[in-house]
Amino acid sequence: MRPEILSPAGDFEKLKSAVYFGADAVYLAGSHFGMRAASGNFTNEELKEAVAYCHDRGVKLYVTVNIMPRDGEYDALREFLSYLEEIKVDAAIVSDLGVAALLRECAPNVPLHVSTQASVVSSAACKAWYALGATRIVLARELSLEAVKKICADIPDDLEIECFVHGSMCIAYSGRCLLSQHYVGRDANRGACAQPCRWIYGTSSALTMDVAEEKRREELLPIVEDGGDTFIMSSKDMCMIEHIPELCSAGIHSFKLEGRVRSAYYTAVVTNTYKMALDRYMADPEGYEYDPALLRELESVSHREYGTGFFMKDPHEDANIVSEAGYIREKAYIATAVTDSDSEGYATFVQRNKLCDGAGVELLTPGKTGQPFKTEGIWNDKGEPIESAPHPGMLFKIKVPFPVHAGDILRGGE
Repeated sequence: MRPEILSPAGDFEKLKSAVYFGADAVYLAGSHFGMRAASGNFTNEELKEAVAYCHDRGVKLYVTVNIMPRDGEYDALREFLSYLEEIKVDAAIVSDLGVAALLRECAPNVPLHVSTQASVVSSAACKAWYALGATRIVLARELSLEAVKKICADIPDDLEIECFVHGSMCIAYSGRCLLSQHYVGRDANRGACAQPCRWIYGTSSALTMDVAEEKRREELLPIVEDGGDTFIMSSKDMCMIEHIPELCSAGIHSFKLEGRVRSAYYTAVVTNTYKMALDRYMADPEGYEYDPALLRELESVSHREYGTGFFMKDPHEDANIVSEAGYIREKAYIATAVTDSDSEGYATFVQRNKLCDGAGVELLTPGKTGQPFKTEGIWNDKGEPIESAPHPGMLFKIKVPFPVHAGDILRGGE
């Protein structure tokens, strides 16, 4: 069995990036009812267009409907679920029993995928959801790889298992957190998390065991910590790129990549990297060797310190907490190719960040790690030589020593 690469699509640009760089399926949300209110998301008309775009390219599309709705939202939800059946989405990702029941009632032809928000951690829970019509379970991220393997071996053959293998982790149990609502009135269980677990906290005084967020010193939280700033609530990002064989042997059907609120560049790199690793493993499982260049690719995107989540170690052994605040910054996303390269190697790009002539850059193309080169001349859309491409959205032409295809990405080099 070849696992599926499932990529995030926070908006249409990110969806196209995921598809171009090798996703087998994408997951996204409509304007309402999804757990990532901060991402661009899709109107109903955009959803219809997205389904057609993906299906024309042999890619599946799953829609997240995984908030925990209140009674007053069910009329609109009924209408939305019926629309998902009308446009033929490949699945709805659901966490709430009421939503699951409504999906079966008004969209019976839309497969039911159970969200990680449902916190499924046992084969018994998998079987219970299967009895309610589920075709796939997205397991809770708090499970060990050994536990995942046992679950896969103890469920019906036609029930699929999906696991997050890369991206942000949560301080709460798969997102069930009240900190955001406590501080800023934004409900994490309804898609509006402000991620206060990533904020900076410090001890309020040397004599107490309280901490306070740096901008909210009057709101004390009791905690035990030995002096200085603390990151006890800020999790490392999960990165399982070094463990593709173990993930495959566990019986997981879908490798899920987190990141709907991240950039199109992030989507491209992460999708491409896991696709390369999986392709290499499936081509020769016995002879597969991990390539450190794959991790270097993943380190080129914005991320917190990497860890393996709870797959490899119990949280009592390793809480997967960062040692420094904030993100490790990504390489600059300079441009996207809008044409293939011509017979002389020239290609046209649309600018995302400033490029200067003579700069060291890398070309990212599906199935390959970044290919470094130095620019030797830049021309604007009128064919005039220019020293730099400084304006967002401007078109420019450069000569690239590798084949370029529309959709390839130009990024900063070393």
